[in-house]
Amino acid sequence: MINTLKQSTSWAWVEQALANLDTILLDHSHCERKAAGVALNLMFRYPSNTKLVRMLTSIAREELEHFEQVNQWLERRGIPLGPLSSPPYGSGLKLQMRPQEPDRLLDSLLVCGLIEARSHERLGLLATHCPETELAEFYRSLMASEARHFGVYWLLADTYFDRDVVAQRLEELAIAESNLLTTLYPEPRIHS
Repeated sequence: MINTLKQSTSWAWVEQALANLDTILLDHSHCERKAAGVALNLMFRYPSNTKLVRMLTSIAREELEHFEQVNQWLERRGIPLGPLSSPPYGSGLKLQMRPQEPDRLLDSLLVCGLIEARSHERLGLLATHCPETELAEFYRSLMASEARHFGVYWLLADTYFDRDVVAQRLEELAIAESNLLTTLYPEPRIHS
């Protein structure tokens, strides 16, 4: 687990996810699409931040590749790509973000990093406990990317902001992130 996270995922989430792998795959597809969209949105919002644009271009491309890979799993399993309700995780993190610049940029980068860190942890749990060997290997293959994406978002925050400010705000946001996961969402989701 990336040591930024303040709380490990509960075993109840693992049990819920393993009992609902098709829904988890569908939600995973949505997560990859959203992650690509967030990277693109940040590039549009901050086009003069050259390093940010360059690094997030790579992330957006990789997230879209993962979206395609997850969609191939959905097709293999006969699962149509359809809507799902959203757990309070994403909206709860968004509420923590300060609206004024430059705080908005810092919070955006750190929230994205925390989501990637949580994804890394949860895909690792699926890789370890999934009874379907091929699907477990697929999850394992994505783990390094999630950890690297966390690193990119942290590096960008460290590039544009003082390290002490980054560390303090990351601590605050990490506590809020963990608090959002204290109650298991009744429907299986990657971030619930």
